[in-house]
Amino acid sequence: MNEVPAYLRINCEVVGKMLTVFLRSEVHKVGFRRAVVGLSGGIDSALTAFLGARALGPQNVLAVLMPYKTSRPDSLTDALAVVEQLGLEHRVIDITPQIDAYYANENVPREEDEERMNLRKGNKMARERMTILYDLSQAITGLVLGTSNKTELLLGYGTLYGDMASAINPIGDLYKTQVRQMAQYLGLPERILKKVPTADLWVGQTDEDQLGFSYLELDQTLYFLVDQRLRPEEVVALGFEERLVNQVARLLQRSQFKRCPPVIAKVSERTINRDFRYSRDWGY
Repeated sequence: MNEVPAYLRINCEVVGKMLTVFLRSEVHKVGFRRAVVGLSGGIDSALTAFLGARALGPQNVLAVLMPYKTSRPDSLTDALAVVEQLGLEHRVIDITPQIDAYYANENVPREEDEERMNLRKGNKMARERMTILYDLSQAITGLVLGTSNKTELLLGYGTLYGDMASAINPIGDLYKTQVRQMAQYLGLPERILKKVPTADLWVGQTDEDQLGFSYLELDQTLYFLVDQRLRPEEVVALGFEERLVNQVARLLQRSQFKRCPPVIAKVSERTINRDFRYSRDWGY
């Protein structure tokens, strides 16, 4: 499982053109010319920044770097490398003061379990960063670009209204292994291409350790469960580990609420997202 199988390989030239046209069209048709992207120093946000610069021009993309006091120093260094390579306007906003002030409040409960406390703080940081991005998007009259890939979205590996939020997401239909292919094709900094994936939410945290499997294993399993619509037992019959398949299937089901708009109680004849689903493209 060390080599990317043919069914996960993409034509980067074609996909790159598709995503560039998609971004430019989606931003322009709603009356905007600029965009904001949160740069973490990881491959996903870097790819989104590269695509945004290609679609809108680097002068129209604002990169926002939002470290916390426990963030790895190389996260900021790698994010700045993207800024320099693309020639983006950027802001560095340290979120330590507001995060620490919140948890110092005596009315905010603490967790005895360190892992649960880390998870809460990680979610808080993700949502804090997104509020900053949306504030700055209004300041520059732009749209927030999403940085969640298909693997993370399908597994629910992200924070609702945090890193999973955006106005437009150019990489949400690319599995992590496909993000890596596009990143290499577009010439992202070598350090970012080789670094171990991490949300950098707490010291020592890595994505694959937290998920329990490699991204390649997860992507292959998701491909057969989602793209090929096979049942879990059929995927196991292909030679995949049963524990892997069952966990992926369980995460898919449990995280469905993260991929849907809030459920609205129906009390009228036409309810938003049920009977009333006019596309914004129709102009109504």
